[in-house]
Amino acid sequence: MTADEFMAWAIESLDGGVRCELVGGEIVGMAPERLAHARAKAQAHRSLADAIKREGLPCEAVPDGVAGQVSADTVYEPDALASSTRAHDAGAKLADYFRMPSVRHYLLADTKTRTVIHHGRADDGSIATRIARDGAVRLDPPGIALDVAELFLDAEG
Repeated sequence: MTADEFMAWAIESLDGGVRCELVGGEIVGMAPERLAHARAKAQAHRSLADAIKREGLPCEAVPDGVAGQVSADTVYEPDALASSTRAHDAGAKLADYFRMPSVRHYLLADTKTRTVIHHGRADDGSIATRIARDGAVRLDPPGIALDVAELFLDAEG
């Protein structure tokens, strides 16, 4: 299935009941989320939105549920956090997202260890990885900092 076919199928067929992604032309169901994961995603969105507003940047933070086409046969639903698909998020998804030149940062957050793994693309195309358990994670561009502790404020449960 192509990305265009998947998007048309998903809009027509799923009606918001089931979460799926398209990976290499194959439909892959996404596991239900635990409360801690949903809270962490919401907090990550708030933190991103607040940082963007604080810096007055001409961009926006988009909540989960918005699909992103990575290639002609792959569509992911990003949420910036590790979930039950942790191995896939840290492997194939990481590589796929960085195939898109506009992706500069990829964050994986572990609600159990309260750790953020930040993969960032430099201007020369190299990708550096930083593991943060406290302090701030700097995202340049667009020029914002996310406080690691703040990302996990509501992740209890």
